[in-house]
Amino acid sequence: MVNIKRNVLLNPGPATTTDSVKMAQVVPDICPREKEFAKLMKGLRSDLLKVVHAPEDEYTSVLFCGSGTINIDVCINSLVPADKKILIVNNGAYNTRAVEICKMYHIPHIDLKFSVYERPDLAVVETAMNENPDVAVVYCCHHETGTGILNPIREIGEIAHRYGAIFISDTTSSLGMIPLDVVKDNVDFCMASAQKGLQAMSGLSFVIGRTDLIKASKDYPTRSYYCNLYMQYECFEKTGEMHFTPPVQTIYATLQALKEYFEEGEEAKFARHRAVYETIHEGLDRLGLETAIDRGIESGLVVSVKYPDDPRWDFEKVHDYCYERGFTIYPGKISTTDTFRLCALGKIYPEDINDFFKVFEEALNVCLS
Repeated sequence: MVNIKRNVLLNPGPATTTDSVKMAQVVPDICPREKEFAKLMKGLRSDLLKVVHAPEDEYTSVLFCGSGTINIDVCINSLVPADKKILIVNNGAYNTRAVEICKMYHIPHIDLKFSVYERPDLAVVETAMNENPDVAVVYCCHHETGTGILNPIREIGEIAHRYGAIFISDTTSSLGMIPLDVVKDNVDFCMASAQKGLQAMSGLSFVIGRTDLIKASKDYPTRSYYCNLYMQYECFEKTGEMHFTPPVQTIYATLQALKEYFEEGEEAKFARHRAVYETIHEGLDRLGLETAIDRGIESGLVVSVKYPDDPRWDFEKVHDYCYERGFTIYPGKISTTDTFRLCALGKIYPEDINDFFKVFEEALNVCLS
């Protein structure tokens, strides 16, 4: 095993990985059109369903080459029928990204805006559905990574189904960390990228969704060539391959990451993330730093920290001091409040957070002295 420097990433992904995941990429070169590699992807697609407890006779997974945003693009451009609308339950930056994609494709949509500091009001969601019978798709991000809010997707999905719509949830920064059961949680389609909760590498993303709805989308307007969900699904079903070149090494890393995911176990993994999250709050409380979001609605994965009320505060200086010592912090995503984020993602532990706060406190003393 090569000795690889370990950095503790407190940004919202890519996440800190194990050396075994890194080293899984060091394999003999292979043409991705070989049957051997198609067999690996078939097993990967099956294992992804297990992460979200999706029954294989109803759901499938479809792999794409790209960052997590490609999934949002794929689902929105592929799953809205002609002459229908999508309703986006929007309380943050990543739901806003879905709105921007609708605008780019000129897809009829409703931008149902809520405060970035709060969960969506379910009564308002229901009223919007009642008043807009042409809504065929409801969309909401599960974990708004920009703030750390965990949205009530089970309830939103139930409303969507009651009005005859399908429900899509962006689970990019929650899948593999917060337990998810797509059937119980009323999720028709969810999505993630390998470098987030699965603790693999950037470059591979995937959509998990109902097979019958993917097949039905064959007759929907074709809005993209590279990012069409049915076309990619059909290629996998007919050939076992991606339509275009897959990220070979990233797939090897993801296979190893999934092996380690199942070895750790869903509940144990979430408990570890939660312990890291609690340790983050303990450190912030000790330093007297305030957070932007009520803890009662936080996900347990991301903490949005308000800038100290001190004119000497300089995020870049603090960031650079920590970075040089192996810890990465990340800017905030709240336009109305200056924040930075500390995240409980990746293969990190409470003791890593205690070590971080020693360095962070040193950085504050240097910055504010």
